Amino acid sequence: MKNIVVSLKILGVFTLLTGIVYPLLVWAVGQTVFHKQANGSLIYEHNKLVGSELMGQPTDTSIYFSPRPSAIGYNPLPSGGSNWGLTNAKLQQAFVQRKQHFAAQNGIDTLRQSVPAEMLFASASGLDPHISPQAALLQVDKVANARHFTTTQRQQLLKAVNENTKGRQLGIFGEPTVNVLLLNLAVDKIK
Repeated sequence: MKNIVVSLKILGVFTLLTGIVYPLLVWAVGQTVFHKQANGSLIYEHNKLVGSELMGQPTDTSIYFSPRPSAIGYNPLPSGGSNWGLTNAKLQQAFVQRKQHFAAQNGIDTLRQSVPAEMLFASASGLDPHISPQAALLQVDKVANARHFTTTQRQQLLKAVNENTKGRQLGIFGEPTVNVLLLNLAVDKIK
């Protein structure tokens, strides 16, 4: 009986520590030190929620930069890829369609210029908000023409791409990326 009482006391202490104290501590640190990240890195414009820095969003107009494709339609609930293998006919068909669409939309001759891979393949989560600087630069003319930008505004557009390009993590990991949502918000500010 004594062992049962001791066991129940230990269970109570660890339940209190790991079930209440630790989660409250992590929540408090997150809300005070990493408030924006702990709340989803949400972006507001004029007190209106426009998205999250962490999730890709579809754009269906030429006045914005296009994100990478999503196998799940950018829906965060069934987050994931298509899981199609390289020999799957559906993936091959999607690849050809995406390549033709990106090339046509951006005036690219695919015999002389390659389409960046992230514009042809969906990410593993289907929610990746980033594209490469190369993919962004290939879309500059499309966005500038759709917005009827002057030469000065085109220069501002190129500057926006450069300003929204993040380098490698810790200087050595990964590749440089451009957050499409942040870039599109910067484009809206070009006068």
